[in-house]
Amino acid sequence: MKFQERFALELKNSLLSQKELAEKLNIDVSNLTKWKQGKNIPSLTIFYQLCKIFDVSADYLLGLTD
Repeated sequence: MKFQERFALELKNSLLSQKELAEKLNIDVSNLTKWKQGKNIPSLTIFYQLCKIFDVSADYLLGLTD
């Protein structure tokens, strides 16, 4: 799985709306849409926050491990 697929899956599993996640990350919702479409990736700082929010490893979110 690629990052965008893992991100979409973890967002769904978290039961957070895109708006709620964007607010937690202090970013615009359009960023989340771009990540889900594979058009962009988060900064390292945001990526770290995503791992913490989703309670997953960076390797998992990047698709390097299951």
